Amino acid sequence: MSTPRILERFTRAAAWLALGAALLPLGGCAVAALPCRLTSATLKIIPVVGHAAASPFDMCSSAID
Repeated sequence: MSTPRILERFTRAAAWLALGAALLPLGGCAVAALPCRLTSATLKIIPVVGHAAASPFDMCSSAID
């Protein structure tokens, strides 16, 4: 194997481990609500209509919690 390929695999493994470590403190419901919360936060960036478009996703995360 060449060095760039090994480095690429190491980087990918490190990224997965970091993601797992970031999700570890979250409880079961928090992990389930994470996609709703991320979508809501992303939509709220949009000026004028962002908060209105994010409200269903806020309700989704509230219902899960």
